[in-house]
Amino acid sequence: MPWDYGRIVRGYLKRHTRLLDIDTGGGEILLSFRHPYEYTSATEGYPPNVDLCKQVFLPLGIDFREAGDVSRLPFEDRSFDLVINRHGDFDAGELYRVLKPGGAFVTQQVGAENDRGLVNLLLPDTELPYPEQYLDKVTETFLSAGFEILESQEAFPKIRFYDVGALVWFARIIQWEFPGFSVESCWDNLLKAQKVLDENGVIEASTHRFLLTALKAG
Repeated sequence: MPWDYGRIVRGYLKRHTRLLDIDTGGGEILLSFRHPYEYTSATEGYPPNVDLCKQVFLPLGIDFREAGDVSRLPFEDRSFDLVINRHGDFDAGELYRVLKPGGAFVTQQVGAENDRGLVNLLLPDTELPYPEQYLDKVTETFLSAGFEILESQEAFPKIRFYDVGALVWFARIIQWEFPGFSVESCWDNLLKAQKVLDENGVIEASTHRFLLTALKAG
């Protein structure tokens, strides 16, 4: 990746920064910042992760709250200096509400074109699962909400497979990108994938990531 999400986030953190991580997952990335727990908050909506976060965060004194709807965050207006989000959902208007004037939002996102070469190989004509996930569209959403854009970058790192079985495993676990995938229904296209592998020694496609940093003017 041409940027370092962790480094960018750390650049905004000071001792008393009020930090919120939205869709924190299992909390590993948030904890890696080692920000003072009394100034740290997090939300998560996926039930298995919610249980894990309660077990990990609450004994540390981190303010964790279950929140599956990012358009209704369970915090007061102007609560945070920095809100972060890695590969999670967000609502620009709600972010504007919970940020203090002069506060920032940093996010790394999976873009709409993620793995499309692989999807087109196995399931041609499959619709984009998240057609709104383009940097220009997201940027416009934040501008419309009143933010100033501080930084935006986009990247298409390569993903490579050297075994069709590994590709099958990948397609099975990322069901939202490969809807309805099965070995039986995609057999002919899996044979095509094997031919690509035999001819090139690799099955290669592009992922899609983008970074956005936005400021709520003070």
